[in-house]
Amino acid sequence: MLRSMAGSSQKEKPAGKGRKPPRGPKRVTPTYLENAALFYLGRTAASVAHFRRVLMNKVRRSASFHGTDVEEGAAIVEDLIKRYVRSGLLNDAAYAEAKVTQLHRKGLALRRIHADLRTKGVEAEAIGGAVAKLREGTAAPDLAAAIAYVRRRRLGPCRPSAERPGRHARDLAALARAGFSYEVAQKVLAAKDVEALEALREEEDA
Repeated sequence: MLRSMAGSSQKEKPAGKGRKPPRGPKRVTPTYLENAALFYLGRTAASVAHFRRVLMNKVRRSASFHGTDVEEGAAIVEDLIKRYVRSGLLNDAAYAEAKVTQLHRKGLALRRIHADLRTKGVEAEAIGGAVAKLREGTAAPDLAAAIAYVRRRRLGPCRPSAERPGRHARDLAALARAGFSYEVAQKVLAAKDVEALEALREEEDA
């Protein structure tokens, strides 16, 4: 009998009781947007265009969920951008320099770096200035990047010698996807071992 009553009690318990309803996006206000902006910039650098996209996504989600005004939110975003550009918190030239250096060390070709920064909304002038500074300190930037890429991905001369013949075409394709020309890709893959690979860099820097 007790078992029957317990079972009945469990059946009568409303489904989902105690569960919180899913939370929607926060309502956009000037204070909320500024706090969100500073939190975002505290974690990562951003171009002006990318920063605008991030905040405008919040504005549009708020408008869809809470009925807030998109144009009013956009005006707040533009005011934040003007203030942050004046203070130096947003600086496309500095952002481009940092990203070009970072992506080059990661092993990406200048062509690929340029394309990646354009997708972030960085103007061609800022990218060109950053690339020019990189060239000042690196004699052959694409070759240096290709060497870094091959070492990081363990391609070509960084593979065991027995594996290399059957992987050459695949390694060429990987270097092409990273933005390198056929000539640069062939040059680094032709190195017989890691020592010969590094000798290429020294030859270019000499």
